[in-house]
Amino acid sequence: MNEVRPFTEQTVLVTGGSRGIGSAIAERFASVGMNVVIHYLQSHEKANETARSCMRHGANVLTVSADLRSREQVMRMRDKLESRGMMPDILVNNAGIAHYGLLSDVTEEEWDDVMQVNLKGTFLVTQQFMQPMIRQKYGRIINVSSVWGISGASCEVLYSTAKGGVNAFTKALAKELAPSGVTVNAVAPGAVDTEMMSGFDEQDRAAIADGIPAGRFGQPNEIASLVYFLALPESGYITGQIISPNGGWVT
Repeated sequence: MNEVRPFTEQTVLVTGGSRGIGSAIAERFASVGMNVVIHYLQSHEKANETARSCMRHGANVLTVSADLRSREQVMRMRDKLESRGMMPDILVNNAGIAHYGLLSDVTEEEWDDVMQVNLKGTFLVTQQFMQPMIRQKYGRIINVSSVWGISGASCEVLYSTAKGGVNAFTKALAKELAPSGVTVNAVAPGAVDTEMMSGFDEQDRAAIADGIPAGRFGQPNEIASLVYFLALPESGYITGQIISPNGGWVT
């Protein structure tokens, strides 16, 4: 193994890091003083708000905007990080969009958009940033998926399909990169109290929570803690796993 920086001096890139689970993940790594790169698409102010929270921990923080559906923009993001000396040792593919509705009503444009953000974006970002990890014989790739990528959900066929693809991508790439000392895992949360749940009214939210054995939604910081654990050097024997923190909702 080539010499790798101590864990607290490493760099993490969190895609979709401006809000919700992504923001919580960025701040969790910042809490130990790591270098943190916060990716966003359009939420400039939210990204800056997360960056300020991270800097209060003493972390070195960089925000970067890119459309992950575009290879050219992903490559420009890589070049910017390389020029700043902030190539990630840890990549968290968190960016994603959801879709709720009957499959019979899904348009081709909606299908393409959900697949490109959730699946193609994960592919493009991983492809650009895994090579330095391979060269240094060390790295962590953590994909944020969904419980519906494991079990599927009625009226979420499109989203379930995209996240199921992320899970398959995770398992296959883990085998490919294991000889290089790079682990690849996925965290597949259940219902988490973020803006993604804002489309449900209070009655629907109560009904969902009632169906969860834990009796509540997950919190972003709980998901962030699991992501952080998978990134630790001592988690190096965990790879190819899809771990679902969902309060016992799906087992």
